[in-house]
Amino acid sequence: MRSRTSRMWWGTAIEAPDPGALARFYAELLGWPIVHEEPGTAVVAPPQGAVYVVFQQATGYRPPVWPPADGEQRPMMHLDFQVGDLDEAVAEAVALGASPAPVQPQENVRVLFDPAGHPFCLCRDDG
Repeated sequence: MRSRTSRMWWGTAIEAPDPGALARFYAELLGWPIVHEEPGTAVVAPPQGAVYVVFQQATGYRPPVWPPADGEQRPMMHLDFQVGDLDEAVAEAVALGASPAPVQPQENVRVLFDPAGHPFCLCRDDG
């Protein structure tokens, strides 16, 4: 990409019925600050500021279904987080408001749902 510069940063936007609440969940989960908040939008970024996650207001929001099911809202994306202690990371995420998915397809990965129903994965660092 020719327009890429050393000051470029990247991120993703996630729809939610309450973007401020979902931003607070991920800010606590990741230990990142909320760097911007206004009605309908909240932004979480690490202290070094190279990455961001925007949470945007979504009218008529329907949480995705995981595993995917015919005729239901499919997950369009999910976040993966590498962790050292899988059980501890799951317990922390649940304490913050996440819920474990009923289907867990891998031994070293736990699928959870954030408070808005988006699936995300905690992946054990086996390295």
